[in-house]
Amino acid sequence: MSVLVYTENWEGKFKKLSFELVSYAKQIAEQSGTSVTALSIGNVDEAELQKLGNYGADKVLNASDDRLKVLINKAYASVIAQAADKEGANVIIFANNFTGKALSPRVSVKLKAGIASGVNAVPSSFDPFTVSKKVFTGKAFANVVINTEKKILTLFQNSVDIKETAGSVSVEGFSPALDDADFATKVLDVNKVTGKVLLSDAEVVVSGGRGLKNAENWAPLEELATELGAGLACSRPVSDEGWRPHEEHVGQTGKVIAPNLYFALGISGAIQHLGGVSSSKCIVAVNTDKDAPIFEAADYGIVGDVQKILPELIVAIREMKAS
Repeated sequence: MSVLVYTENWEGKFKKLSFELVSYAKQIAEQSGTSVTALSIGNVDEAELQKLGNYGADKVLNASDDRLKVLINKAYASVIAQAADKEGANVIIFANNFTGKALSPRVSVKLKAGIASGVNAVPSSFDPFTVSKKVFTGKAFANVVINTEKKILTLFQNSVDIKETAGSVSVEGFSPALDDADFATKVLDVNKVTGKVLLSDAEVVVSGGRGLKNAENWAPLEELATELGAGLACSRPVSDEGWRPHEEHVGQTGKVIAPNLYFALGISGAIQHLGGVSSSKCIVAVNTDKDAPIFEAADYGIVGDVQKILPELIVAIREMKAS
């Protein structure tokens, strides 16, 4: 049972997410006594591809067709399905991000493979093949059994530890059979957000709620985010009031994130909000209400006025960085 992992790149570079996927695939391969093949689509140089070997990939397939410079779902799904057939892969792994959610169902249909989305651990059993995922806004776990010969998993971000290995990796060029029908969709333009950290990529997120009172009080949060190199987010009431753009709304009805560090500043912690941030590795909360639900999920909590605490927090971080 070979394991194939699709490793997305961003302008020719891999991020922590790709290394996490390879580490996850390696754990599955070790338990099932097989190998890991990483698939890279697009123009990525040799040195960058070699990095995947540091996290457990035994082989890297590099599909660098010029037509694959931008994501076209149908074409990418064809590439991944052909790579799975070539390697005899019975387990195919994607990230549980926008790209993974777009590609995995198409590949599932092509390979007649069962799919489990948003998994957060290695399989607890291989016969039957059983994986777990969070349900009910993270308050419970479900065990999902996949009975098909081929299985597709999308891994929830920050679910497993990244493990570096001393293994070497072989890099092979891969030229899948693609025709014009695979490129029926034409990408005319790509507009990317610049000058800010994307929430989907952020290791640290600074988020504000109604405790900040109004939009004019957001400057200290922006200052804190700049000091930490963090993404900036908000709760739903804030975006509904128009204090912040809707693209910054995190929660069950907004963006679901899983950063290493999440600051919840002036956020009470309604269940809908916690449903979108509960997978954060560490949550730091500041709220005037000691009984606010956010403190039940927080690893560290400060009971106090966020507008008084924020300036002190910024000073402390600057002093730490200067030392």
